[in-house]
Amino acid sequence: MRKLLPLIGTPSGSHPGGRSAMTCRFRCGDACFHEVPNTSSNEYVGDVIAGALSRRSMMRAAAVVTVAAAGAGAVGVAQAPQAGAVPAGAVPADAAREAGRGKAKGARGLRFTPVAPNTADAVTVPEGYRQNVVIRWGEPILRGAPAFDPERQSAKAQAGQFGYNCDFLALLPLPGERGRQLLVANHEYTDEILMFRGYDAAAPTREQVEIAWAAHGLSAVVVEEDRRTGSLAAVPRHRLNRRVTATTGFRLTGPVAGSALVKTSADPTGTKVLGTLNNCSGGVTPWGTTLHGEENFNQYFANGSRATDKRYGIGTGATERKWERFDRRFDVAQEPNEVHRFGYVVEFDPYDPDSTPRKHTALGRFKHEAATVRLTHDGRPVVYSGDDERFDYFYKFVGSKRMRHGTSRSVREHNLSLLDEGTLYVAKLTGDSPAIEIDGTGKLPGDGEFDGSGQWIPLATATAKGAVSHVEGMSAEEVFVFTRLAGDKVGATKMDRPEDIEPNPVTGKVYVALTNNSNRGVGSHPKADEANPRHANKHGHVLELTERWNRPESTRFAWSLFLVAGDPEDPATYFAGFPKDGVSPISCPDNVAFDPYGNLWISTDGAQLGSHDGLFGVATRGERRGELKQFLTVPTGAETCGPIIQDRRVLVAVQHPGEVDGASVEQPASTWPDGPGSYVRPAVVAVWRADGRDIGV
Repeated sequence: MRKLLPLIGTPSGSHPGGRSAMTCRFRCGDACFHEVPNTSSNEYVGDVIAGALSRRSMMRAAAVVTVAAAGAGAVGVAQAPQAGAVPAGAVPADAAREAGRGKAKGARGLRFTPVAPNTADAVTVPEGYRQNVVIRWGEPILRGAPAFDPERQSAKAQAGQFGYNCDFLALLPLPGERGRQLLVANHEYTDEILMFRGYDAAAPTREQVEIAWAAHGLSAVVVEEDRRTGSLAAVPRHRLNRRVTATTGFRLTGPVAGSALVKTSADPTGTKVLGTLNNCSGGVTPWGTTLHGEENFNQYFANGSRATDKRYGIGTGATERKWERFDRRFDVAQEPNEVHRFGYVVEFDPYDPDSTPRKHTALGRFKHEAATVRLTHDGRPVVYSGDDERFDYFYKFVGSKRMRHGTSRSVREHNLSLLDEGTLYVAKLTGDSPAIEIDGTGKLPGDGEFDGSGQWIPLATATAKGAVSHVEGMSAEEVFVFTRLAGDKVGATKMDRPEDIEPNPVTGKVYVALTNNSNRGVGSHPKADEANPRHANKHGHVLELTERWNRPESTRFAWSLFLVAGDPEDPATYFAGFPKDGVSPISCPDNVAFDPYGNLWISTDGAQLGSHDGLFGVATRGERRGELKQFLTVPTGAETCGPIIQDRRVLVAVQHPGEVDGASVEQPASTWPDGPGSYVRPAVVAVWRADGRDIGV
């Protein structure tokens, strides 16, 4: 019997989704404690899978080494990133040697000895792997920026330093600079209690607020590999290094640009926005830019009163950070349209440090988690994005203009406009089992599978000559600004917090991470249906979608349940039919990525199994389909974000380490990454094999 570890911080179940109360305050404005914004009556996608193995898993004859045994060998760096690795658990010498030589069992790309669940205040990685901190919050990246001094912070200094709480990461090629790549990172939100000594949440100072504005946004920084060790390090003062903050100028583009819905006293044109907020996951475009989803933007705006404000979770009183005291644009009562200028997908050109980032309104306004791109056969972009809210929807945008190849300015400008014209869709899923068989208990339906079909419902189409609404009673501008309401009207399927959505570059199948929903089937909330398994769904699940004819522009798709997360010993879990005695426990899937072999890698947020959050790899095809193995865990209070899986390196963003209830600068819950006596600092970590070979082979 696997023994699960006790939770660190708040007791299990004391806060929705497994996060600490501090994380909920600063990251999403206590969204889980607010009334569910979606009160529409359309069908809810729900809670049903509990249960037993499918018929496919019953037919599997092969057994694998149990995770409890295989996961014993791992190494972690608890404090200084250059310190020697220390064992996180005993491991037989022959197993350690096999892991170090890359001979551990598993699908190609996943042949490593899994890390055991743990609560170490460290990044813990498999035996035979090494790691280093690439860059931390506050490290200078621009010319003239000072070294980080947590006791003497300033807004000017922070605007030239790496921002706070990195989330989405992208590593882009840097032609002509051998051994170097361009790292782009989101900075989702700030936690002032862990940033400032003696912080008074009731009375923040202007300087603290302006530092927080500068710590939001994006960072672009060149990184360089040390060929001797395999480590990565930031290259300060490179010409491409850049900071984008909450006060950087943006262009509002697409069908909403210039609309009366987005005009403000400071911007009567409705085309110029200051800053980007709460950037969560994102994507890299085939034309060499990065996309960033503005997620929990609602928490920054005070004094909402309209029905549309309520549908987007905008509170009626003061905000946590009190920014409205220092800039009227964050007060909805004074600037009612400013909030309509956030909640979009941002496009950033990291190769042009003088470019103006864009907010693409044709992709809709909601709590964007991810913005991942694939091309149609004729070169048009298709973008997938989830709305990270309980009982909300996931979307697809199909562009109408073709990507051009080349590096000229005209080609670049054309490609930067690709996401301004096309059709926005929302997903509706239908199960293929009788409703009476879906009762929320986890009992499998008669056909032994949770699967079905789906359709992409068009909401609005934007063209160069204007936009057309496909939603009765709403104009096109209203659809793009109040996209959630459009989804309500057309009967989209209510999901359990749809987060990252990524197409598999090898198979073309699309994977949707659904993090959790503790309200599923509870009280008057919607009950289970075939697509979102389990009532009081605290562990989450992953859906696998196959577009009709495997064409991303299709308006029909098939779906099936790929993973139902939780302790494998719980009969309510499912791992694509793989024997459950050979997988790692996983809870609350969040960001996803793929390795070169088509394996799905999943990072977690708010795991409810007593272990720290981590990064997991799972095979998506072949006889080992569903075999899930834990690759790393992150420190106390932290979340695993932004995974990048390269041939020889894995990168993760370690977000909000030490964010545990009651923690502060004076009483830290974590000493990562620099050890006792130092501020806890969010950071980017690189992991590689000690022998220099490819990951997991």
